[in-house]
Amino acid sequence: MQVKTFAGASSQEILARIKAEMGPDAVILGNRTYRRNGEVCHEITAGLERSGGEATAPAGTSPAGWGEWHKEWMQIKDQLFALMKPAIQLERLTPRQRVALEYLQREGVSDAVAVGLYQRLLSEPGSSVLECLSGMVPVKAWGSENWSQRIHLMVGPFGFGKTTTALRFALQMRRNNPESRIAFINSDCLRGNGRLVLRHWAELSNFIYMEAPDKSAMKQSLEATNKADAVFVDVPGLSREDTIDKWRTSMGLETVDSATHLMLSPFFDTLQMQAFLQRYKTEGSGSIVWTKLDEALSFGSIVNVACASGLPVSALSYGAELKESLTPATEPLVWRLIFKRQLPGQAA
Repeated sequence: MQVKTFAGASSQEILARIKAEMGPDAVILGNRTYRRNGEVCHEITAGLERSGGEATAPAGTSPAGWGEWHKEWMQIKDQLFALMKPAIQLERLTPRQRVALEYLQREGVSDAVAVGLYQRLLSEPGSSVLECLSGMVPVKAWGSENWSQRIHLMVGPFGFGKTTTALRFALQMRRNNPESRIAFINSDCLRGNGRLVLRHWAELSNFIYMEAPDKSAMKQSLEATNKADAVFVDVPGLSREDTIDKWRTSMGLETVDSATHLMLSPFFDTLQMQAFLQRYKTEGSGSIVWTKLDEALSFGSIVNVACASGLPVSALSYGAELKESLTPATEPLVWRLIFKRQLPGQAA
């Protein structure tokens, strides 16, 4: 590992130098602050794993000690942002901008996102908070006009509504186009309740239903549903060691053109959301579907996840019923949810 210590007048300056000299893969190993001749000095030690000449971790695994480095880096990053927050001069913002930024922080928007929004507001004088947020929180409404892929992978942790969201997507598609041919492929075959619900509603709605617990069954299911207008694949929840890309490869789906929709609920802290994104985010086309919104207290995590993943919000889900409980996302709906805690369908 290449290890180097950087010193400077501010942590921001040092981090910029580390990124410029060592690249984005550099890991922060330690930091300290001291006084020299009456002036405050900052010192940060960073490390970078060499690509050659040393043992490297197997593909798809983390290098030895990565967990501890990552934990320490997260602690250091939190300390750095705590130091940066006093440097946010709210008086440089308009009253409306200042009130909105303070509200977002109370709603759980992370310090990193707050600093990024503050910098955008300063760089675009006269712009509104919503204009700046639109560049940070992309929205791409669920529907055939925006999602032309035929195969849709429904992914996420257990209990986050993958099965019910797939049914809601399908029922909405059928309502918009009664002649559409829709199929379900259930790969989450070990959970009896979700399996029975999916099969039951597929029979009621005249949807094709198939099960594919392994690669060969998935191949047969895809061949049998090749004339369907839309195919929804219910993906099982993944363990901490797995990723959605590994699962796709194990099922022979790595070359299949598909969209991946990740179900999340705004109940979890930043670290847990980051773990979910590492497990379920894919490089291909994808979106975030926010579920169980009627059970949430605040919605700042919607902004945090959008900034961390770059994935657009495609739909907002709320309530236990399958009908009238999912709405394709639009920017006005997302902003009302975040700033007014107003669920889609509620009176203004």
